[in-house]
Amino acid sequence: MNRVGVVGWPIEHSLSPVMHNAAFQALGMDDWVYDAMAVPSDIPRHAVIEPKRHGYIGLNVTVPFKQAVMTYVRPDDKARAIGAVNTIIYGDDIGTNTDVDGIIDDLLAHDVALEGERVIVLGAGGAARAAVYGLWQQDAEVVVVNRTLSRAQDMLMQLTMTAGIQNVQAVTLDEAVEQGPSLIVNCTSAGLWPDVDTSPWVDGIALPQGITVYDMVYRPAQTKLMQQVEQAGGRAIGGLGMLVRQGAASFKLWTGVEPPVDVMYQAAEEALAARQNK
Repeated sequence: MNRVGVVGWPIEHSLSPVMHNAAFQALGMDDWVYDAMAVPSDIPRHAVIEPKRHGYIGLNVTVPFKQAVMTYVRPDDKARAIGAVNTIIYGDDIGTNTDVDGIIDDLLAHDVALEGERVIVLGAGGAARAAVYGLWQQDAEVVVVNRTLSRAQDMLMQLTMTAGIQNVQAVTLDEAVEQGPSLIVNCTSAGLWPDVDTSPWVDGIALPQGITVYDMVYRPAQTKLMQQVEQAGGRAIGGLGMLVRQGAASFKLWTGVEPPVDVMYQAAEEALAARQNK
């Protein structure tokens, strides 16, 4: 049996087993299985070493281990640039980060133009680092907005050192809107269930006309920010596709097989709907 899986703490909320096992089933890969493994946060070495010792081919890594496991694998350029690993391939002990693939692949799948476009990234955490790095690689003109401006500036300074990113600034929301963006990417957790009545958008600032907003939050499927955007006549895209596509990128790295993204998406969507109805 070929085993892969995800480690994190907590882990019971993860949709990864559902969507990967659906892909294995759809492809007739009956000798593959994807597990979820809860590992306490204070033993990151155990999270990496034990699955390898038990014959696992690879892992996804989620909170709180994405930074900590870098010590125990060989991070590739992408993981070093972002400062986090979310996928391990045990054959060479390589650690990479498919979050970049997830966000960019899903934006492109929705026919969102990136090259030369002005983009606001909301947030300054790990998801924002992946978004800024990916968008910068696509030659988008990126600015970062965060409640604490100094945190955004620190993030960009680190990305300059690790990835050579240039010409990306941390600005206020007012300044960002004045630049005439065509895309906003929400990398904050504002609006995430159960705090569904919150939004990262500041009251009193109008959303730009014709704006597209990509909200990484996928629970609920329709966030308050997405509702605000659609009420203002813009286009709103939820973040479930990012989760699916980062998983699809990991799937291909482990198996060498192109995964059925539509099958993975449907499985994740159905599992999410079942939880919301409980």
